[in-house]
Amino acid sequence: MNEKDFAELSAGYALDALSAEDEQAYQRALADHPEWEELVDADAQVAGFLAEGAGEEAPPAGVRDRLLAQIGSLPQGMPVAAASASQPDIEPEPVLAGPHTEAIQAVQRRTWTRGLFALVASAALLVGIGWGVGSIMEQVRTPAQVQALEQIESAPDAQSATGQFTDGGEAEVHWSPSLGKVVLTTDDAPKIADDRTFELWFVRGDEPIAAGTFDPSDEVTALLDGDFQAGDIIAITVEQAGGSPDGKPTTQPIVAIPTA
Repeated sequence: MNEKDFAELSAGYALDALSAEDEQAYQRALADHPEWEELVDADAQVAGFLAEGAGEEAPPAGVRDRLLAQIGSLPQGMPVAAASASQPDIEPEPVLAGPHTEAIQAVQRRTWTRGLFALVASAALLVGIGWGVGSIMEQVRTPAQVQALEQIESAPDAQSATGQFTDGGEAEVHWSPSLGKVVLTTDDAPKIADDRTFELWFVRGDEPIAAGTFDPSDEVTALLDGDFQAGDIIAITVEQAGGSPDGKPTTQPIVAIPTA
């Protein structure tokens, strides 16, 4: 066993998440390589951070955002209960039997353990710098578009502009050139047919660039997909369900808001 494989087992051991077979392999490897004890100590310390909790003082925004982005990128198939370092006997999802079941289970188990420990380590670091577990979980549950809006509003180069829908009502665009993010908000979106959807566009010169869709709602917060450039016009059209089939608007914009 190499050090990388042992590190994965050590992470699972710190979380009480190893199978009996893997725990035996872990103990044998540790006996053969006492120099790896430093990995064990570090993993135990990280797991302990989360178990103990901390106060509610907010960490620096940059550190928090980077760690939350790491948490958000983890596979969504991990069991929810795995977020607690004190949960015993957590096993990965079963794999259907087959000629290579044992090998597949080993790969799945180690991949799951590595992802689980990345989640706990990230959360524990936030706790360690003074951000409570409740705040972490609340932030993780916050929709990406709401997080993006909060990030934009906190950015030093945050800007916003409003525009009028063709049939009345108002929409507002929020953006930050340094973040490269744009969020549109409105509570005045017009009513449209059930088989239609709103589509967002970056209009760059004469070129419309598809930037995602959103459905009608009393309160809309929509994060645009794609690369924003200062000076883009943010537009909305009404398209068939799922958006324009060829990536080009099929109707005239119902609102267009310059960011220049």
